[in-house]
Amino acid sequence: MDKRDIDIVLASASPRRRQLLEEAGVDFRIHAVDVDETLEPDLEAEPLEAVKKLAERKAKAAVEELVTSDYDGLLVVIGSDTMVVLRGEIFGKPQDAEDARRMLQALSGCGHDVNTAVSVWVVHAPKDQDISLFYRTFVDTTYVYFKELDDAQIEDYIASGDPFDKAGAYGIQSGAAPFIDHIEGSLDTVIGLPATRLIKEFPDLFAC
Repeated sequence: MDKRDIDIVLASASPRRRQLLEEAGVDFRIHAVDVDETLEPDLEAEPLEAVKKLAERKAKAAVEELVTSDYDGLLVVIGSDTMVVLRGEIFGKPQDAEDARRMLQALSGCGHDVNTAVSVWVVHAPKDQDISLFYRTFVDTTYVYFKELDDAQIEDYIASGDPFDKAGAYGIQSGAAPFIDHIEGSLDTVIGLPATRLIKEFPDLFAC
């Protein structure tokens, strides 16, 4: 298979995911999607299933938008979602400053899971022929340990605006870097896309 014939699409507007994929040497384009990230009650108690479902939802939405009646080729769509989980509770993106404060206070001095799901959808859509599709999703987990945070650190960080577009109300690659004691696992997973594992799982699609 000639990789130049594969249309690889990242279904995300995240500059962090884009950078990770670029640094991994993958040739791709962006097709951001807007999906409902509301979780059904049963999924709220199952963080690994929940993060997989959201990654799949994003990839599926991109496939539905891209594969039109005149699409001709081999399409590979990457959907991804990241969740911070502390003692079984999912910490998504904070709704406001109070929510960010609650999360950061809870994470202070504790270890927690960061789960990033990656869903890869492969669509073979030869013109005027039947479409074939398959997908596979994996979850990569990194354990992140926070230092003890004082109130001033939390308030300064919230005032910076950095927490509000990030799961768990923090960005390990930005303003929250000084909060981290250590991690066990992949830094890329915490940032939002375990690109090394992605290539390892799908070498025929992404390996150079």
